[in-house]
Amino acid sequence: MRYARVAVGGRAVWGRVGERDIELLSGSPLDGDPQVVGETSLETAVWLPPVVPPVFYAVGYNYPRHIAHVKAATPERPEVGYRANNALTGHGSPIVKPVEVEGRFEAEPELVAVIGRTIRHATPETARMSVFGWTIGNDVSARTWQHQDRTLWRSKNSDTFKPMGPWIETDVDALAQTTTLRVNGEVRSEFPTGDMVFDPFDYIVEMTRHLTLHPGDVLWMGAESTGRIEPGDTVDVEISGIGVLSNPVQLEGKAS
Repeated sequence: MRYARVAVGGRAVWGRVGERDIELLSGSPLDGDPQVVGETSLETAVWLPPVVPPVFYAVGYNYPRHIAHVKAATPERPEVGYRANNALTGHGSPIVKPVEVEGRFEAEPELVAVIGRTIRHATPETARMSVFGWTIGNDVSARTWQHQDRTLWRSKNSDTFKPMGPWIETDVDALAQTTTLRVNGEVRSEFPTGDMVFDPFDYIVEMTRHLTLHPGDVLWMGAESTGRIEPGDTVDVEISGIGVLSNPVQLEGKAS
């Protein structure tokens, strides 16, 4: 099953995505079993981030090749960082590059786990049960800012730097898929999605030793490699079995 959030009449509405149409729902599937209240066309849908998370977690370095490339130490246990909800944008919406950004401006293709139940002190089994479904993220990064600042506050959290979507897929073995990054149709990166140091369930077990996860929380799982992007580009992140997240890139103050 695929669930999304779309803009209808100026408001956000949950929907169940079909082959041609989106069935509009009375509420969030994270809160129960909503009823169908209408439909809209798949072709004309205005996509929103498929969930606005109560807390937005990101794992950072989690793929061996990426760790080797940046010459970082392989993590000995799962540890998470945080991202900001203001950075979220939906499928089809522009990634806006601030005019002040210089140097490498990059896309990072990531699997995203969406939590579906309140959980603390998870076991490996209950960690798996806690995942409602999977979506796709693009961890856009301004590298000069990343190296200049003490934190990632602007390099990864500026407005539009976190495209996510287009929907949540609930029926897929996410770790058995392939992640592909394309810029203007050219493949810049391709890797086995599950080739991680620690998988999402490892993280959920470790995280819930110390904190409670809630429905709608998201966990971005890192990337094996990245790709440079510039205004005028279109960047696609595809995870087989889930879908394609596509966004144009534009310069701040310029129309796409």
